Amino acid sequence: MFVDRIKVELIAGNGGNGISSFRREKYVARGGPDGGDGGRGGSIILEAKSGVDSLVALSHRKQWRAEHGKSGGPHNCQGRSAKDVTLFVPPGTIVVDQLTGLQLKDLATPGEKVVVARGGTGGRGNVHFKSSTNRAPRESTAGELGVSRLVTLELKVIADVGLVGLPNAGKSTLLSRLSHARPEIANYAFTTKSPVLGIVEVSLDQSFVLADLPGLIEGAHAGIGLGHEFLRHVERAGILVHVVEPAPLDGSDPLLNYKKIRQELSLYDESLGARPEIVIVSKSELDEAKRVREQLSSETGLHVLAVSAVTGDGLQQLLHSITKRLAAKVDDKPR
Repeated sequence: MFVDRIKVELIAGNGGNGISSFRREKYVARGGPDGGDGGRGGSIILEAKSGVDSLVALSHRKQWRAEHGKSGGPHNCQGRSAKDVTLFVPPGTIVVDQLTGLQLKDLATPGEKVVVARGGTGGRGNVHFKSSTNRAPRESTAGELGVSRLVTLELKVIADVGLVGLPNAGKSTLLSRLSHARPEIANYAFTTKSPVLGIVEVSLDQSFVLADLPGLIEGAHAGIGLGHEFLRHVERAGILVHVVEPAPLDGSDPLLNYKKIRQELSLYDESLGARPEIVIVSKSELDEAKRVREQLSSETGLHVLAVSAVTGDGLQQLLHSITKRLAAKVDDKPR
């Protein structure tokens, strides 16, 4: 099961208490204070980890707790500190504080981590309060309370290339043909209800991550259909491949469908609408494909590709276009 948004409470452990104690040994008069400090409470850490592709492992619990630190002991013994609790999340997870609405961290790359709830520090034993005027202090302090936070974890899939288009445009079939991913494929809309990732191996030393994103419909920017569930994943795709079906089942105009999706992207985020894309006409084995391709090319001024996941026509040309764009993006990065 794919889970890309959860709400959870993270509660760090309290620090252990410092104690008031005095050294009591035979032949040692007035041994003085020897109360130890309390141990530190456990913190809760979120870490992005490769291989984790969903938040489902964290969704079955509404609350995660770390242990409290132990109280100090006599003979200046410090209490045991509690172990930190590390929760692994997929790269691309955004951590948002529910109460303030502030983004705490964007865990975009594997290995990135953030301490969301910090454990309380241990209290001080009475040995710290000894002075020239107070040789037998009885003061000690309690451990600090651990931080408690209500957070929302939201996953935005990170992929090199994202397939966008109307439901049933042929995105899933294309993904299955280019990679080893096996998304659900059927002759009805919204067979893809969550992003599906696949690794496309271009050569022995070159590959990229391709994402089949849920189909987009008019009004998605306002939450209609899969709405924001779709659009927030589009944000992270480096390159967009816009898949246009030449003969939609509902009889709609392919050119109008293309414009609707471009409009939805712009209404959700202007930068998405301005992002360059590779436009392809799927199902090129159909008679209508050539006409639709010429219309799109004339209307947009772009070089529109025609591909067929059934016959394999145009797939190598598509891979060449994608790898060329990816290489250009790498060259454009500041050094």
